[in-house]
Amino acid sequence: MKIIIMASTREMAGKTSLLVGLMKKGGKSFGYIKPLGDRLLYRHKRNWDYDSCLVTDIFGLDEDPENITLGFDHSKMRFVYSEANIRESLDAMAKTVGKGKDVLFVEGGKDLFHGASLGLDSLSLAAHLGGQVVLVAGGTADQILDDVMFVRKYISIDSPGFGGIILNKVADTDDFESVHLKELEKSGARVLGIVPFKEQLTHFTMSYLADKLYAKVLAGEKGMANVVKHVFVGAMSTDESLRNPVFNKEKKFLITSGDRSDMIHAALDSDTSGILLTNNILPPGQILARASEKNIPLLLVTMDTYQATRQVDSMEALLTADNGARIEMLGQLSEKYLKMKEILE
Repeated sequence: MKIIIMASTREMAGKTSLLVGLMKKGGKSFGYIKPLGDRLLYRHKRNWDYDSCLVTDIFGLDEDPENITLGFDHSKMRFVYSEANIRESLDAMAKTVGKGKDVLFVEGGKDLFHGASLGLDSLSLAAHLGGQVVLVAGGTADQILDDVMFVRKYISIDSPGFGGIILNKVADTDDFESVHLKELEKSGARVLGIVPFKEQLTHFTMSYLADKLYAKVLAGEKGMANVVKHVFVGAMSTDESLRNPVFNKEKKFLITSGDRSDMIHAALDSDTSGILLTNNILPPGQILARASEKNIPLLLVTMDTYQATRQVDSMEALLTADNGARIEMLGQLSEKYLKMKEILE
């Protein structure tokens, strides 16, 4: 069994998405664990890691998400576990989940250093489990170059325990290859793929928004898989909104107060993925009926429009298990741009 530790140089590099793509198209039997959780999800009165729950849902794994993560909070884990306990628990988890599998994927924390005080950072995981680190560096060309050169300077990337580096979310792959790739390879970095940035992977689904906003679904439940491409705040008059270019773009998400019936009707008559009703105000029944007929979800929250907009604006567009198109795209990107055999075999 090969053990691969998926690590990232910084938060939001796209590590989990690439991991899903590798699992989707790798052609191997695999297990998955994430020893140190960093996205707490409270479900069924238990603490799960979001990524652990996502991977088990997408691929129908037998493992309970709670059993493939040791913990979240550093101080609580130091209280519950000794260093020896952490190593023993990690060994037992890897042995159980990896039994009979070709590959065991071990997902590291949100960056290369997360969990170091517990011995659960990505490099410590690789050293203890005898695995190979695959490092994901994502962002602008300058960010990627800085990250790779920093890693090259302070980490032995020539060792057998370092599999290579995936460059992710690259705006112009052809330009990056012609200008920077030779420099990286000359430095000794083993590049396992250059994956282009895809705007489609930054879009929300209505089910994800409802979950993150703790919103009540009033109508249009059949449209919860709708993808949101643009966000429009309906704080102005309806006439002004109709003249606004963003309001007339495809697959928009409207945020407005529940008493703005005119604005809601206008959104239902246009290309709208969903509507968030604020201030805990219920719209008239005819609006609920129209939304259900058009499969446009109506979500209700108690917060005001300003607070809701701030929350949506700060959200990271995480992958969801019901977004089949996005999962398929990740598989295709991995198959096309990654050196799958070098990573998995």
